[in-house]
Amino acid sequence: MKIFNIKLMSLIVCFVFSNITLAQFSVKEFDQYVDAVMKSFEVPGISVAIVKEGKVILAKGYGRKKMGENIPVDENTLFNIASNTKAFTATALAILVEEGKLEWEKPVINYLPSFRLSNPYVTDELTVKDLLVHRSGLGLGAGDLLWWPASTYNRKEIVHRLQFIPLENSFRNTYAYDNVLYLVAGELIEAVTDSSWEDFIYTRILKSVEMRNSRVRVSDILRESNVASPHAKINEEVKPITPFTSDNTNPAGGILSNAVDMARWMIVQLDSGRLANGGRLFSPQTTRQLWTIVTPIPIGEPPPNMTHLRANFNGYALGFVVRDYLGKKMLTHTGGMPGYVSRVTLLPELKLGISILTNQESGNAFNALTYYVLDKYINAKKFDWVKELKNLEVRFDSISKAAEKSLYAERDTNSRPSLPLAKYMGTYRDSWYGEVVIKFEDDKPVIKFSNTPSLYGDLIHWQYDTFIARWRDRELRADAFVTFYLDPDGSIEEVKMRAVSPETDFSFDFHDLLLKPVHSKK
Repeated sequence: MKIFNIKLMSLIVCFVFSNITLAQFSVKEFDQYVDAVMKSFEVPGISVAIVKEGKVILAKGYGRKKMGENIPVDENTLFNIASNTKAFTATALAILVEEGKLEWEKPVINYLPSFRLSNPYVTDELTVKDLLVHRSGLGLGAGDLLWWPASTYNRKEIVHRLQFIPLENSFRNTYAYDNVLYLVAGELIEAVTDSSWEDFIYTRILKSVEMRNSRVRVSDILRESNVASPHAKINEEVKPITPFTSDNTNPAGGILSNAVDMARWMIVQLDSGRLANGGRLFSPQTTRQLWTIVTPIPIGEPPPNMTHLRANFNGYALGFVVRDYLGKKMLTHTGGMPGYVSRVTLLPELKLGISILTNQESGNAFNALTYYVLDKYINAKKFDWVKELKNLEVRFDSISKAAEKSLYAERDTNSRPSLPLAKYMGTYRDSWYGEVVIKFEDDKPVIKFSNTPSLYGDLIHWQYDTFIARWRDRELRADAFVTFYLDPDGSIEEVKMRAVSPETDFSFDFHDLLLKPVHSKK
């Protein structure tokens, strides 16, 4: 691993809107801590907003927009906030509920008659609230391949194809995080307002909250000048990567924002919807709806050296995860897109809000910063988050490398495919995704997803009737096993896929595909 050794400077100009000085929090010490976090976790740039009791304590940019360029992040630099967008979509639905255009407990098909899931009962019973709380019965990340990586499907086509995805769990019985139902929520907003999700969020929320520089289209990353470039670790080296620009995902993860605007957003959330001009974005009753757990989330055990992270309760509300930290109720959410990860955290009891936006895929970085601030305001016992999270990262990397080594050690390199390579060539179709083509190019087998241009790669024999799809776009980091299953007569019955590495993003839901040959057997 190469160590990111460029000294990251904090921007000289920073906004400290409040003259409140709290003994337990020093901006100067925090600046030094941010610098240590960026160096330890190789993060080029970070945007931080901290609010307390309706005041902005800090809204500041740190580091660089892009590695190799001496352009600093400032308080207005935009980052993709990814799934922290979900709270905006939930708030939009809440506004429409207050206006009488929606009801939380009414079925979605009452407003969007074309909506279907694979189970007719679930289709009839799934409510507006169910769209937001990850309990539909869909599996983790199910259907994400319809939009991730960028596909040729539009939003309406994606919603139409959901009816062909088998449910993995019982309805309202299991928490399983999804993105596609937030896309449905976006379509629902359009159905009852005649306004696109983008227009509604911009006019009704961003303008009201005075989030003046935020944007509602992820594609705006190509049009804005003050934007942090995405970075990721490719082959053990952090480097700039190509930004994700498909607007299909906007209702689930498309907002671009900055420190100044996220501070304003958190203040409104913490003040039960009250706006800076004295008006209201939503009522206190809506705050209770947004912040009340609907779907319980199993409570896992923290690492042995971080037992104070053990939660007493944990669940998903409307666009927020609700749990506790050291006896304080905490609302939080993370977000991730290629080259960006973020975390937003609210402690209602303290009226404290923390937003951390980064341009590198290090969850340990945003956690180290979030918990540092939380500990200061809670007056918690001092804990070296950088050291312990770095140790955790090293252990995780070691486990991953050991698993990869074991995988290769168990491979039967003497095995051969059951059929001549030409017999594997053809067009295959999955009921919800569509077609995947396997063919020869320059006498070598390749695989191509018909509706996802970047899912195009070389098909390399692994063992027996399993191959590896090695995507030519190496920034995907999502190579997949491709296994052919044969009928007794030797013809191909079906093809299944799954990611090679356990570190592959769950949105590459190859494991949900069941590919069948398009042409009849000969």
